Amino acid sequence: MLARQPTNIQPKRILVITLRYLGDTLLVTPLISSLKRAYPNAKIDVLLPGGNIGMLEGNPDVSQLIPIAGKPKLLDFAKLLIGLFRRYDLAISTQAGDRPILCALLAGKFSMGFVARNATKDNWKRRLLDKALEVDGGHSHAVLENLRFCEPLNIVPSYALTPPRTASENAQSIKYGKYAVLHIMPQWRYKQWHDEGWIKVAYYLNQKGCQILLTGSTQADEQEALRALLRKMPPSTRNLAGKLSLSQLAELIENATLFIGPDTGITHLAAATGVPTVAIFGPTDPKKWAPWPVGYAENTSPFVSRGSQCVNNVYLVQGEDERACVPCQLEGCDRNRQSHAVCLDQLSTEKVIEMISRVV
Repeated sequence: MLARQPTNIQPKRILVITLRYLGDTLLVTPLISSLKRAYPNAKIDVLLPGGNIGMLEGNPDVSQLIPIAGKPKLLDFAKLLIGLFRRYDLAISTQAGDRPILCALLAGKFSMGFVARNATKDNWKRRLLDKALEVDGGHSHAVLENLRFCEPLNIVPSYALTPPRTASENAQSIKYGKYAVLHIMPQWRYKQWHDEGWIKVAYYLNQKGCQILLTGSTQADEQEALRALLRKMPPSTRNLAGKLSLSQLAELIENATLFIGPDTGITHLAAATGVPTVAIFGPTDPKKWAPWPVGYAENTSPFVSRGSQCVNNVYLVQGEDERACVPCQLEGCDRNRQSHAVCLDQLSTEKVIEMISRVV
């Protein structure tokens, strides 16, 4: 059965479903903005992991956040589906997984979602969704993939990301003079640059008159690693890891001279604030996953797959490997998330500092 084309849809209630990582939640905000511009009177709710709700704090386009446990038990998931049943005129799943698609199917009177191309096991999704968009894991940027839903809806895409904001009465402007934010630890080892590089970068920036501020999560192993690094960095370096909400972190980063981080959701957040952002990439393909530059509004990826490059406020440094396998799109050289990645192990401090020197 062919999926029906949506014609003259004027939804009053919309559900956007994004059930992956922190960065994915931010990268869906251009789609949310597009929907709000097209349907200004509609209420847009977002179904997302409970740990990600801070990424949409203060988002003016969102009416309600519906948190879900990362991997809910079957009974809890069934209760969720019952609660969502036909509450929305339009439901969009921005992932092709079974659970987000089921949510869209049951929540929306009209349902849309991604379906893996050539996957026969997903034929049920093609038959049941009112509009299925085929994806093949290719190289279109994640922002542009999400904006593909605009075309069948006949609405104009908005390319700008919306970072979280603290309510004005709760805003906490943290003033450190001239400072640089270093977000050192990615979620997984295979995206991590070496400690020696971070230490040398900290001293370089300190010599340029920047106070160094470290950010990170509350995870015990990350906190321990940052404390060890702190002892080797300039004496004025401050460790703010785990002390700020995402909206406070966005405010801190936005007022910095420079942000430097690996391939992680916080680096996407930094780029969205407009601050000059140096992103250190290894195995991941920047054509699909590089931070989205502020002011970029074209239907092609801002970045190509290979090489260090700069677009607007994003300065991307790509790891080096004499085997020319970068980007491999694999989970490190040992094929697991806690693996090392030779391309990042071999990335020289000089190459990163050369990119930083374009900003400070």
